[in-house]
Amino acid sequence: MSEVTCLWDTIAATGAKLGMEFHGRGASVRLSDLATGSTLGAALESLRGRSVLIATREQLPTALALVELDGVAGRMVLCTPELDEQQLDYLAETAQADAIVVDTAAATTSALVPCPLALRPILGPVKRAASVATQWILLTSGTTAQPKLVLHTLQSLGGALPDQPPSGARSVWSTFYDIRRYGGLQIYLRAVLSGSPLVLSSAGEPTRDFLVRAAAAGVTHISGTPSHWRRVLMSGEAAILKPRYVRLSGEVADQTLLDNLRAVYPDALIAHAFASTEAGVAFDVNDGLAGFPRALVDQPSADIELKVVDHTLRIRSGRTAARYLGTGSDVLASDDGYVDTGDMVELVDGRYYFRGRMGGVINVGGLKVYPEEVEAVLNADPRVRMSLVRGRRNPITGAVVVADVVLANPASTAAADAPDVVRADLLAACRRELSAHKVPATLHFVPALKFTAAGKLVRPNP
Repeated sequence: MSEVTCLWDTIAATGAKLGMEFHGRGASVRLSDLATGSTLGAALESLRGRSVLIATREQLPTALALVELDGVAGRMVLCTPELDEQQLDYLAETAQADAIVVDTAAATTSALVPCPLALRPILGPVKRAASVATQWILLTSGTTAQPKLVLHTLQSLGGALPDQPPSGARSVWSTFYDIRRYGGLQIYLRAVLSGSPLVLSSAGEPTRDFLVRAAAAGVTHISGTPSHWRRVLMSGEAAILKPRYVRLSGEVADQTLLDNLRAVYPDALIAHAFASTEAGVAFDVNDGLAGFPRALVDQPSADIELKVVDHTLRIRSGRTAARYLGTGSDVLASDDGYVDTGDMVELVDGRYYFRGRMGGVINVGGLKVYPEEVEAVLNADPRVRMSLVRGRRNPITGAVVVADVVLANPASTAAADAPDVVRADLLAACRRELSAHKVPATLHFVPALKFTAAGKLVRPNP
């Protein structure tokens, strides 16, 4: 799309788009319902030009609030549902907000004026045409202390996305992501700007239940983190879906996972994308292979430039956020406009492979270990569904490598799959594929691993 005004203007420009639907757990809403009323009622006009926190518990009200407020509010802050009152107060102060949009289940804060949002619009005249250049404020994912706020516009978030319905058969989008985070918001905007229905996940919803809902709605395009997709494969219900497009982002997508998804969805395009909240979407890889071709760095496109400096990937594009909000000293981009993603890559035979986060390196006697590199070896064994590699303090080397492994079939009693046999095989594979300092000193079998609210593995500090 060449120019973005506001979501409602973009949607209303094609009348057919008003028929698109948001499907939440237990409720659905057509955008045409907003043509004659507002889910915010009289409060909508009172929010014109103001800074507003959107802090609903469910995603469906947030999906509606974005359409209602873009072009009306001066600033929209997308709050994730795990935030407590103290964090909401911090966000309100940093974003200079004085109002908060909530649903009936949402916790609020005494510092802000609550604006309840109902799923059924209140009938009456509505003025949503853009009169304000709304700022979209997102929180960086994986934050453990106070959230870091990143300032985007609809143009930086959606300016590179298609604004026409996909050709061919009707598309129905869905995502395991929360749309209040960058990865999920990209799917939300893809659906809205193409007029496609969108099926929203719900916090705490069992994987199987979501898959059943998505299949019933006829989902054709679906995204999630590699951890999301490993949980889908573990559920035993992956084949319920019949997607045409499967997308991975947010974590390293190793070859074994891509191959497993190809086996389950032989007719789908399996793609993995790289993006960050600050730098935006850098590229999609659709060739079925892990990593990305060197040509993306050596032959930049018209709107995306990549370079690798000290083994970290850096991005310059029109999709980059404008700045951090309220941090004072944190610089988003360098003087030349490149954003350092902090993601380490290595060039091997004409292809770059992700090795992990710069801050996640385990230091073993002065030698570096990237957890994701070891996990890729462990995950390549068909008896392993997922793994987490971490560092454990050691008085001699400073740290040693430890691995937690979830088996694909932990109930198996076959001699060939006995825990001691599997453990020995996995360690032998690590010794074959990795340098000695990268081989786990200890390997534990665990029933499950912990995930962040963004759907990524919880990684302890190295």
